[in-house]
Amino acid sequence: MAIVNATDQTFNTETSEGLVLADFWAPWCGPCKMIAPVLEELDQENEAVKIVKLDVDENQETAGKYGVMSIPTLMVFKDGELVEQVVGFQPKEALAQLLEKHK
Repeated sequence: MAIVNATDQTFNTETSEGLVLADFWAPWCGPCKMIAPVLEELDQENEAVKIVKLDVDENQETAGKYGVMSIPTLMVFKDGELVEQVVGFQPKEALAQLLEKHK
């Protein structure tokens, strides 16, 4: 599955079904750049999880709705419901465990 770039208009639709890892990020954020290849690897290794990225600079409505204060913020959605959230860079193993909990 390819990583999806969501907008304020598409975010709810993109996170409404199955297990979704949403990455709230911005182009100027150093840790966000560090986590991007980790998300790419997770995406290739884990067919059951959809990864959605949301640029907080361009989509402030959704970032505000979920109270995103620092980035990267990663949120796990299961069938449209927010089930977990972590802030800051996470190694791949930590993200894999986070997702495994909600399968």
